[in-house]
Amino acid sequence: MLFENWKENLEPLINKYKGRKHPLHYNNTYQLLIMVILSAQDSDANINNITIPFFEKYPNLESISNSSIEDITPYFTKVKNYPTKTTWLYELAKLLKTDSAVPTNLTDLIALKGIGRKSANVILRETNQKAEGIIVDLHVIRVAPKVGLTPKYEDGNKIEKLLIQKLPYEIWNEIGMAFSFLGREICRPTNPRCDDCPINTHCNYFKNLNQ
Repeated sequence: MLFENWKENLEPLINKYKGRKHPLHYNNTYQLLIMVILSAQDSDANINNITIPFFEKYPNLESISNSSIEDITPYFTKVKNYPTKTTWLYELAKLLKTDSAVPTNLTDLIALKGIGRKSANVILRETNQKAEGIIVDLHVIRVAPKVGLTPKYEDGNKIEKLLIQKLPYEIWNEIGMAFSFLGREICRPTNPRCDDCPINTHCNYFKNLNQ
């Protein structure tokens, strides 16, 4: 399969999910920042649930910076690795102080504790910033090799690097989340619904099934 055809091959997938909001139920950039940090190695559904009372009490970074780690920790005890994440959030609030100080570029975002490339790319996409990379979450790590875009790697940064090399810039902002939604809804780890996949005719896994 020629990689130069991938833009055309992936168009049905992008069209299916283009513009769909991330599954984290955020209302502003501040909430998104907090939630992407908390969601690492945890489920979006859990983070959506536990942050409701937290955001009622702490509506912005300034309110967190004026509290203490002891004040905010009880809100996160059901989050995986919550002691470390709570410390990150508190230190981040002390550093940035106001919501308007949240970075809008990849370099400054990944300089923050708790923010890796995946989280930074999510923030950039969801806040309509210029793409500087491609979102690669656990779903993309599984789906991209299955389709045939990359070798199978556990390292999301390796997957992202290959996707950046092979895919045109104009689809970077959408293709990561499109693959993520595909993995959540159709290309499941067990019993994938290949017949419902918009790019099954360009998928190595589907082709092997029908050989």
